[in-house]
Amino acid sequence: MKNLNFFILFPSIISILLFSCIPARQYEELKSKYETCSTERTTLSVANGKLETELNESKAKLEAINKEKEILVTDSANMGIALRKMQDQYDKINKLNNELLKKQAELQKGSESENFKLMTELQKAQVELQKKEDNLKNLERELGGKKESLEKVSSELEKREQRVRELESLIAQKDSAANSLKDKVQKALLGFKDKGLSITQKDGKIYVSLEAELLFAKGSTAIDQKGKEAIVALGKVLESQTDISILVEGHTDIDKIIPGSNLKDNWDLSVLRSTAVVRLLSENKNLDPRRLTAAGRGEYIPVDMEKTEAAKSKNRRIEVILTPNLDELFKILDSK
Repeated sequence: MKNLNFFILFPSIISILLFSCIPARQYEELKSKYETCSTERTTLSVANGKLETELNESKAKLEAINKEKEILVTDSANMGIALRKMQDQYDKINKLNNELLKKQAELQKGSESENFKLMTELQKAQVELQKKEDNLKNLERELGGKKESLEKVSSELEKREQRVRELESLIAQKDSAANSLKDKVQKALLGFKDKGLSITQKDGKIYVSLEAELLFAKGSTAIDQKGKEAIVALGKVLESQTDISILVEGHTDIDKIIPGSNLKDNWDLSVLRSTAVVRLLSENKNLDPRRLTAAGRGEYIPVDMEKTEAAKSKNRRIEVILTPNLDELFKILDSK
């Protein structure tokens, strides 16, 4: 500030000197110094402005640094507290660790035999575990094989169940057809019901039993008129049952053939009587003769074991056995 006052007073000084009759040479020197000083003053003014700006900036920076310092001081204090707490915890942990190490050393020192025992048991347990693992693997393999077998069995069982259902359905159809046929035969032969005729159903077959007296004279193989009516009526029912096979069996009693007869024995009599019935049935053009079979059973399959005349009368008979065609059943049974 002193320099600035000097520059302000300098023109007055110059004026005084001018009016004091200063020599010209001194005046020029003073003037030159004045100009120089004026230039320096301007320069100093500019520099002074810059310095004031820098001073203000420095003050602002200093203020920021002071704030940062305060924050750092606070953080340092907090960190110091945390460090002391951590140090305390470390000391406690270190102390606890030393105690544990001490106890571990004592345990190791005092339990070597126990450790050996435990190691032995551990090895045994490991061996046993390995055995169990091996057994488990074997069981898993067996289970896999059984599972595969079970799947095969299940598949086969399903197929068999399907076959059983088909068989049951077919058998039910056959039974229904047999019942229907039995009803038809009973209706057709209703007039002969009390004349030695019986109709039974057994094992899926229908047995039409006609006592010999209804068809033949005693010892004869020729069918009489009433017998023909019964056989023709039966044939009329059977002609539409194309899936029924017809077996005609002749049966006799135990009496022997009268000597001098054309028949050799009861075999002859039973065969010829069954053949006579088959021949009469075959006269029906709508009845395929390939469905007919004649058989003689002689005296060997009686229905009554007594030797009375009533028993003998029952045993002398013609049995027409109607059997449904079971080809479809056999196909199902043979299928895999």
